[in-house]
Amino acid sequence: MSALPLSGIKILDLTRVLAGPLSAQMLADLGAEVIKIERPGTGDDARAFGPPYLKDPEGKANNNNSFYICANRNKKSVTVNIASTEGQEIIRALAKDCDVFMENYKVGDLKRYGLDYEAIKAVNPDVIYCSVTGFGQTGPYAPRAGYDAIFQAMGGLMSVTGHMDGEPGAGPMKVGPSIVDYMTGMNTSIGILSALYHRDVNGGGGQHVDVCLFDTVIASLSHYAQIFLINGKSPPRRGTWGNGGMPAGVFRCTDGELMLVVGNDAQFARTCAVLGAPELATDPKFLKNNDRVVNGKEIMAIFAGLFLKNSVAHWLEELEKAGVPCGPVNDFAHVFADPHVRSRGMEVKVEHKFEPQLSVIRNALTFSGTPITEYRAPPLLGEHTQDVLAGLGYDAAKIAALKQQGVV
Repeated sequence: MSALPLSGIKILDLTRVLAGPLSAQMLADLGAEVIKIERPGTGDDARAFGPPYLKDPEGKANNNNSFYICANRNKKSVTVNIASTEGQEIIRALAKDCDVFMENYKVGDLKRYGLDYEAIKAVNPDVIYCSVTGFGQTGPYAPRAGYDAIFQAMGGLMSVTGHMDGEPGAGPMKVGPSIVDYMTGMNTSIGILSALYHRDVNGGGGQHVDVCLFDTVIASLSHYAQIFLINGKSPPRRGTWGNGGMPAGVFRCTDGELMLVVGNDAQFARTCAVLGAPELATDPKFLKNNDRVVNGKEIMAIFAGLFLKNSVAHWLEELEKAGVPCGPVNDFAHVFADPHVRSRGMEVKVEHKFEPQLSVIRNALTFSGTPITEYRAPPLLGEHTQDVLAGLGYDAAKIAALKQQGVV
C-alpha cells in the first residue's frame, strides 16, 4: 500500500472554530502532520461551543464537545500563549520546519506578535502561509470579524433560502449547518494544495494564500447568482422546489415525505404513469420542461394530491423502478442506519480517552491506491505539547518552567 497523498507535509495550524480547522483536518486525513496550536487553559474557541460534551470517566467537566470533535481529528494539540515572547519564539521555531502555516486571526492581529506572513517568510522563505478570514486580506470590510450566519445573510444565501413568498413562514432563512464554514474549509484545502503543487512541482516558491467566507458564499451561489448577473433580477425563494427540472420538491405521502426531482420530459412521463395520471404527460401546459416551469404551481399542486394516496415506501419503490430520481427525507438516525451509508463506511470508530468507540464522520474522499485508513481521535487540549517541544530541543526542566509561566 502506498503512503497517504500528503505524507511528508508538515502543517502548523493556528486556526480556530470551524472553517480553518476543517481544512486542516482534511489535510491531516490525507497524511499531513498537523500541529494544532491552542491557548493554554481554554484552547480552541470551539471547545466552548457545547453541549454535548463527551463524558469524562471521572465525571469532571471537560472541553471535548461535538463542535470541536467534528473538525480536529488526526492532529496534535500543543498549547502556546502567542502573546508571550517565549510563545512567539516557539511558533517561529516550529514554522522553520513547516510546509504550511495556517491562521484565521483578524487581519493584522498576528503582525503585532511577529507571526504575520512576512515574519514567517523570513524564517522559512518557501512556506505556504494561508490566512482564513471573514472578509479577506483586502477591501473595506477586511478588519471585520464574522461567523457563518453573517455570511449566509450578507452573501445572498439567505435571500434565496426559505419558504416562497405568500406561504406561511415566508422570509429569508439560514441553512441549518455552518455550510459557509464547510465550503470555506474546502476552498482553503484547494488553495493550499495548489500552492504546494506550484512550489514543489512547478518550481515556484512559497506564497500567501488568502481565503475568506464572504468570497466563498458568493461563489457558491453559482447558477443562482448568474441569473442576477444575466438579467439583473434576484431569483425568488423556492422552498424545496428544484432549480432545473420540474416538478421537483418535497411531497407529503400518507406516512411521511419524499423528495422528487423530475429532470427531463421522459422522466416526467414515467412519473405521471407511476402516479396513475399518464394524461398529464401530454397536457400542453406540461409537455416540455419550460412549460412545467411556467405552470409550476399548478403541476406541483396536482402532484401533491396524487402523492397523498400512498406511502413513502410505495412511491420510492415504484419511482425507482421507473428510473426517476427521488429519496426519503431522512433525519440523522435514518441517515446513519441507511444500508448504503453503512456500506460506504461514513461512520468511523476511533479510540478516545473518554470514549473507546467514539463515532466520527469519515473523510468523503476515496482513493484506490492511497486509501485513508487511519483515523485518530481529536486530541485532548495540549496532549502533544511535551513531545513537540522536546522535538525542538526543550528539556523537561525548560518545559516545566514554561508551563509554570503560562507560556504553554
